[in-house]
Amino acid sequence: MKKIVLKLDLHDDKAKQKALKTVSTVPGIDSIAMDMKASRLTVIGAVDPVSIVSKLRKYWPTTDIVLVGPAKEPEKEKKEEPKKEEEKKDEPKKEEAAKEEA
Repeated sequence: MKKIVLKLDLHDDKAKQKALKTVSTVPGIDSIAMDMKASRLTVIGAVDPVSIVSKLRKYWPTTDIVLVGPAKEPEKEKKEEPKKEEEKKDEPKKEEAAKEEA
């Protein structure tokens, strides 16, 4: 899985749709996102960045690769561990409360 960020010179929604349609024909893509303000196209998947750029350069010769890196995997939440510690802290309080009642 790779995250590929490309810079495109797009001006309107019609060009955006054409770019998304062009990139979507490449096999191995998981997701495609377009940021029109920054003129950047983000592609995530097991795909060769050069093949994507070569397809886009047929219509937009100024297409450039900005970033190629690993797609971020969601990290496991570490909140579970503190909860277990809190439960352990609560148990002695229950024992102390039982001693006070007796």
